[in-house]
Amino acid sequence: MFHGKSIEERIAERQAQRPPLKEGKHFEHGPAKFVFVFIIVFVVIGHIAGLLFLMSLGLH
Repeated sequence: MFHGKSIEERIAERQAQRPPLKEGKHFEHGPAKFVFVFIIVFVVIGHIAGLLFLMSLGLH
């Protein structure tokens, strides 16, 4: 019915046109890096806040 390229062929062509990844650079997408760092910081602060809260109740 349709005589276009399959999705796999289009993905392969698009990846072949991309430059190779630079060593030591894991996040090429800026917002992805921001979200990753935000989640890590949020989890660490949440754990510290929870620990301080439990310590204030005397349940250590």
